[in-house]
Amino acid sequence: MIVISSSAIASSDSPFIVAHKKATLNRLKSGFEKVSVSIDIYNQGSATAYDVSLTDDGWTPDTFNLISGNTSTSWERLDIGAVLSHTFELESNVKTVFHSKPAVVTFRVPTKAALQEAYSTPLLPLEILSDKPRESTLGLAKKLLAKYGSLVSVISIVVLFVYLVATPSKSGAAKGSKKKR
Repeated sequence: MIVISSSAIASSDSPFIVAHKKATLNRLKSGFEKVSVSIDIYNQGSATAYDVSLTDDGWTPDTFNLISGNTSTSWERLDIGAVLSHTFELESNVKTVFHSKPAVVTFRVPTKAALQEAYSTPLLPLEILSDKPRESTLGLAKKLLAKYGSLVSVISIVVLFVYLVATPSKSGAAKGSKKKR
């Protein structure tokens, strides 16, 4: 019974919206912190989404000032496999740890009367005007390890394999010397 209902859901024609929210901090010399926010909306479903709107109103006005873009926008449609992107920038001069709410994406499906809702991925807490240094050598090492760690592992294994194949073993050399006698 579960397999039948799962296949029925998988075969239905509907959009599947995935929204990914990212924020980067940039400390300005004037005592402000700039927050650049970008939200990518993906349609991974099997139908087009219509009347797509994005609202990210979790940025409190007493902490943040909008300096470019808008925290909400809309599009006519989001086709199957397509991506929509939206960016805006805020600034703050308040030292705080800020917990952002997920952005809300609403869209219409032709086969349903009610608007559908999707939520973006959450952000990690943003440390605005933090006293901690942004990038340490350990942070750089973590980034390099994350980026090139698997490549270094594969190369190490290949080099070790070639070394083991190319160098004769001691037991094989001892057997060979015994045969020569």
